[in-house]
Amino acid sequence: MEDYKYLFKVVLIGNAGVGKTCLVRRFTQGIFPPGQGATIGVDFMIKTVDIDGLKIKLQIWDTAGQERFRSITQSYYRSAHALILVYDVSAQPTFDCLPVWLREVEEYASPKVLRVLVGNKVDRDDREIPPAVGEAFSRMNNMYFIETSAKDCSNVDKLFQEIARELIQTMRNQRQETSQARQPGTIARTPIPMTGPLVNMRQLTLMAPPKSPGQNPTAASLDPPVL
Repeated sequence: MEDYKYLFKVVLIGNAGVGKTCLVRRFTQGIFPPGQGATIGVDFMIKTVDIDGLKIKLQIWDTAGQERFRSITQSYYRSAHALILVYDVSAQPTFDCLPVWLREVEEYASPKVLRVLVGNKVDRDDREIPPAVGEAFSRMNNMYFIETSAKDCSNVDKLFQEIARELIQTMRNQRQETSQARQPGTIARTPIPMTGPLVNMRQLTLMAPPKSPGQNPTAASLDPPVL
């Protein structure tokens, strides 16, 4: 049996044709499948990564973007530790649909889930959505933001590695809070939300939303779904 410290479930959502499957296959298999067809229902792959000396298993679920599969894919939101919302930077309609996807996230996902906005296909010359527009949307909706290209591999590994790193930190924070709460004479305190600007790690890097203690993503204590 493979040894790993944590298992995290990561779910990709977004319109059909934005490159979700290509991102998954580039990260897990190192390939860019030309002429990739639309996903039927849900597909999933696993990859183990090393994050600061810890083995982390990522269970990555690639969901179909077509409306007819929506009732199926929504059931995968509930136990996700991270949700990656993908749009195509060369297709304005895929960006315009982001509020619809976010409403589904609000309805079906845990309020503590880590939410990441990804502008894919930055290798294309016919860009329609500037990086600043994606950044502004992520700020407004309290999401991380990164731009990627599955074709030339830009930021693909970074996307998943930073998600894993953020979830590990969440686990550590939750364990520390639990340990402190169990100490004799310790009074449990309600976290006070922090405010302030985003930390901009510059173009094409993960942009972190403002954090609130106690508003971190769900820890990896969830059991993986039965396959």
